[in-house]
Formats: sequence, C-alpha cells, structure tokens
Amino acid sequence: MLLYKQKKNQVAKGNRLLISVTVLGSAGPIRFVVNEYELVGAVIDTALKCYAREGRLPILGSDLNDFLLYCPIVGPDALSPWETIGSLGARNFMLCRKPKPMKVADAKSDAVITPKGGSWKSWINKSLNLKISSH
Repeated sequence: MLLYKQKKNQVAKGNRLLISVTVLGSAGPIRFVVNEYELVGAVIDTALKCYAREGRLPILGSDLNDFLLYCPIVGPDALSPWETIGSLGARNFMLCRKPKPMKVADAKSDAVITPKGGSWKSWINKSLNLKISSH
C-alpha cells in the first residue's frame, strides 16, 4: 500500500476552477483557470490582462479599481474584492465598468446622479435576469 506524502515545503493550493468572465460590451466571455482561494480583486486583474492580451474591444484599461465583478446566480450586488472566488460556488461572472457619478451643480445640494438619469443597479438587474443556459 502506497501513501501519497506531500512535500514539506509545498503548500496545499486548493482546487483549480475554470471560470468564464463576460465583459459588458464585448463579443464573448474570457475563460481562464484560477485557484479557488483567489481573491475577486485578483480575478478582475487577471481578466483585464487576458482581455488586453487578446486585443479585444472596447479597450478597457488596466486599473482593477474601475471595475466591478458580478455573479448572476448570487444576486444583483457586486462582489467584494476581498471575497474568495471559490466561496461563491459559481463559474460564470460579469465584469462591468464602475459608473462614473456626475455632480449636479445646485446651490442647495451636492447630489450625485448616475449617467442618463437612470439607476445603474436597475440596469444591471435587468441584464442579470437574462436566462443563462449551460451546456
């Protein structure tokens, strides 16, 4: 009977996951392998690098702080950059640029509104409610 022994200096890496990240406005998803303990912030960074390496359009930039990662099966809220990607139990994600708030010049208040006067969260909710079929 042979027993598998892990090397003393080797750290347990956890499971590797094949994930799909759809970039809002792009033709199709980006697929890559990540460790289940990888942070959401690192996954956003990897997705942006893969997107740029593949020469996809529209050009996004490389600042991961300008983007939010959503998971349609988890809910309408963006994932925290400090969560681990494997804790969600999902493999399909959506990457969106953070909306840039516009200041309204008003003598009485410093209100912040979203572009086009609508709520970006309601738009994301509508987008995420599309049925996603898995094969």
